[in-house]
Amino acid sequence: MHKPSLIVLIILALLLAGLQYRLWLGEGGMADVGRLKAQIAEQRAENERLQERNRVMEAEVMELKQGMETVEERARHELGMLKQGETLYLLME
Repeated sequence: MHKPSLIVLIILALLLAGLQYRLWLGEGGMADVGRLKAQIAEQRAENERLQERNRVMEAEVMELKQGMETVEERARHELGMLKQGETLYLLME
């Protein structure tokens, strides 16, 4: 090979190596794409979980609006409240 052809070949090889580096390891490269895809999947799962929680809370709000039975049930279970004349028995295992 002639010297000018060798220099051009080396320059082209260096350019190709630089472009490959940017493609695989540089900003916006394949490594970033994989990381972003994983973040998107995590965010979608979190969104689904939150949507389900919102549906449950919405149903609970509707129940609270419809009657006092739900309020009474929550008072009994969460606050340990009793109706007048009731006796609470705790069973120990």
